[in-house]
Amino acid sequence: MSNIEFSKEFINKLLESKRIVFFTGAGISAESGIPTFRGKDGIWNKLKPEELANFNAFLRNPQMVWEWYNHRKKIIHESKPNAGHLAIAEFEKYFDDVTVVTQNIDNLHRRAGSERIYELHGNIERNYCIKCHTYYNEELDFTEGVPKCKCGGLIRPDVVWFGEFLPADQLEESEKASIRSDIFFVVGTSAVVYPAAGLVYTAKRSGSYLVEVNIEETEVSSIVDISFFGEAGKVLPAIIEEVKKFKRNI
Repeated sequence: MSNIEFSKEFINKLLESKRIVFFTGAGISAESGIPTFRGKDGIWNKLKPEELANFNAFLRNPQMVWEWYNHRKKIIHESKPNAGHLAIAEFEKYFDDVTVVTQNIDNLHRRAGSERIYELHGNIERNYCIKCHTYYNEELDFTEGVPKCKCGGLIRPDVVWFGEFLPADQLEESEKASIRSDIFFVVGTSAVVYPAAGLVYTAKRSGSYLVEVNIEETEVSSIVDISFFGEAGKVLPAIIEEVKKFKRNI
């Protein structure tokens, strides 16, 4: 059990809430062993994003970009949802409406059992043809080089690269969920990458109660209602234990 202390205000707010949004970023995945992009050990400190994560880079050298993404896929496939992911999924047992809005592409929320997930930056498990937009969700064959579609177009990962728009449907539904939310959890993200980070402010303007779960202070610490500085895999299970304790007595 955790020694985290929760204020009466927070517990009361939690218990009276019906619609909860979890807005997650790389920090929660880092607890599963997936490297982050920012921070002192972030990937972008070692590699230039413009060489790997944009459309022109893919057209210039699709082989190199695919080698990079296949390396990342291997790391992700070997990773498992952690206690933070599992706690978020467990919230669905106790609340009417739980939505996950994630900037992560690793599919760990789905593997943990969460039902309603909006993926703002795509999903590394999916791929599509750049020419006819046919989806290829099965394992691709790289024996003859970069895989191509039946139409002859190159197949790329279904992730949002630098300079690309977020998927409009995912962003729109995320905004709706943020506006409707009673509590909006900011988990494992510094909330500095826009337009995704704007959801925090959308929720705030709509009167949602903002809860931050991060290992250190961030850009949003000054606007949230309460911050818990610690790992999501420790803080979120402690919160769900509190919920269980009170919900059993209702």
